[in-house]
Amino acid sequence: MATKDIIGLALLLFAIPASVLVCCVSQRARDAAFFLMIALAAIAFKVDMNFLSHFWYRGTTRGFEYSVVDVLAVGVLAGSVLFPRPGEKRWFWPAGLGLMLLYLAYACGNVACADPKIYGLFELSKILRGFVFFLAAAMFVRSERELSLLVMALAGAMCFEGAVALKQRLLDGLYRVAGTLDDPNSFSMYLCTVSPVFIAAATSTLPKFVRWFSLLATAAATVSIVLTLSRAGIPIFAFIMLGTALFCVSWRLTPKKLAGLALVVLTVGALFAKQAYLIEARWSQDSLAREYEDPNYFESRGYFLRLARVIMDDRFFGVGLNNWSYWVSKKYGAQLGTPYEDYDDLTYVPSKELLPEFHYAAPAHCLLALTVGELGVPGLLIFTLVWLRWFQMGASFLHPRVPDAARRLGVGIFFCVCGIFLQSITEWVYRQEQIFITFHVLLGALAALYWLKKQKLEREEPEEEFHEPFEEEDPENEPAIA
Repeated sequence: MATKDIIGLALLLFAIPASVLVCCVSQRARDAAFFLMIALAAIAFKVDMNFLSHFWYRGTTRGFEYSVVDVLAVGVLAGSVLFPRPGEKRWFWPAGLGLMLLYLAYACGNVACADPKIYGLFELSKILRGFVFFLAAAMFVRSERELSLLVMALAGAMCFEGAVALKQRLLDGLYRVAGTLDDPNSFSMYLCTVSPVFIAAATSTLPKFVRWFSLLATAAATVSIVLTLSRAGIPIFAFIMLGTALFCVSWRLTPKKLAGLALVVLTVGALFAKQAYLIEARWSQDSLAREYEDPNYFESRGYFLRLARVIMDDRFFGVGLNNWSYWVSKKYGAQLGTPYEDYDDLTYVPSKELLPEFHYAAPAHCLLALTVGELGVPGLLIFTLVWLRWFQMGASFLHPRVPDAARRLGVGIFFCVCGIFLQSITEWVYRQEQIFITFHVLLGALAALYWLKKQKLEREEPEEEFHEPFEEEDPENEPAIA
């Protein structure tokens, strides 16, 4: 183990107990830790430690990665379980946790049988991190107060990302902006993962300053998604934002709503008109037919699907978690006439400056293909069940349509799940650290809202959600932003 890893491990072993102690002693510190673990997730890679790093490996995880947000999440989870707020339950079984544990168990068995194992262990460590963030959010969220912290943290991160995106376009002259993430397509998936929350919050019963901040974050997200020029991200973003609005905004037309709609249409239209030449150039680069049908188009979406089919025909249980790049480079790429270099031929640790000279396979640009290639058909089926459970949890909030914050945020997170799922059809970056962490926090919040709703129903009080009455939405009483 390198000296920097030993120092990092020593700091980690000190920081985690300190975080737990502070979050157990102080409720305000726990609130701050929850806020920061969400707000800093998008820049987590800038404050992380990577133990046993294989930075030259083109997998979805290249080491045992941990950052300050992990330390904060452990503190929030421990504080919420050991010292819950007065009158609150210490622990409950979050919805979806059972299927997530089944997926984890299968992944562990898959790694145990795979060769090599080290890359699978890297990915397993990330899955375990996801559990910590999921449980921390599930145990922490109990009322509109915690939901406000969640929305404010996400909105603050989004406004920061929007400022970075504008700087990259206007000052740096980048053709496609990436925010603080490493790729425009990753940035577009992050936007699709969090943005529906802002529409939901802006139309809810949350405090007025939270609703206004959510509107500002919505504007930042809209500008940012256009500047990414993502061919999949832009239409998916439009779909999930429109879907969230349809389920969160009263359908009764009023002069105020017509004026707001006109302002949105004019603003977005002007933004697209300003970027029209870039959008046209981006969309004309490739066609869907070439992406999926041209066998000579190297490392296209269709190429990765063909690779997944070759792997399935050879290995029913897959090549092993996070082993796609290793085995495609070693064996399966050559079977499609696209040979790569073999990782086993690498006899020394290359410098980062030399990495462009090496030619290894990239992860499949499709989460389905990547999952079935690494975990096989059983793994894909289990993973599908996990996603279906997440969809079911979110869909339960679509009716009745009421302005209560718990209901609204449930709808928003449902469309967040839709957004990340749809873009995962063309990308693998569901597994990217910033997106993975943020998504599991949202899932944890959704599990908390689902449990709270179920508790109300079990107490035969279906008319209540948190401290607000459940009643059919009355447009005249709809919470006003202005």
